[in-house]
Amino acid sequence: MAITLTLNGRDASFDVDPETPLLWVLREAGGLTGTKFGCGAAQCGACTVHLDGVPIRSCITTVADVEGAKVTTIEGASGPVAASVQAAWRRLDVVQCGYCQSGQIMAAIALLEETPSPTDADVDSAMRGNICRCGTYQRIRAAIHEAARTMKG
Repeated sequence: MAITLTLNGRDASFDVDPETPLLWVLREAGGLTGTKFGCGAAQCGACTVHLDGVPIRSCITTVADVEGAKVTTIEGASGPVAASVQAAWRRLDVVQCGYCQSGQIMAAIALLEETPSPTDADVDSAMRGNICRCGTYQRIRAAIHEAARTMKG
């Protein structure tokens, strides 16, 4: 069965089982490997993508659940918020192993689009559930605050 959606701003159609997790459709059928498999149970955040602008866990979301929707992966993250977050990540050297970072960045973008001047509590709440095995949480928080300051001008 063909499932159609808008993927990173472009129309896409995938002839897959509708119950296939979105994560595997993105990675295997779509060739977009920036979204990572971490736990398969929506507990780690490595598979975070945006569904109509809202961060979701693609490992537990079936492709049928996103039929007709707009899905954005790390490869398609764009615009001033995404650019500010990505630049702050580089400037503050957030990444260690990098495995979780696409999910972290997608969660941070969603936070700053909703809350342009987040408090530490806002950051902690928005990033809860995004696990970094390397423990870069302080750099992640600092990068989010730096991105917010950069966006203000």
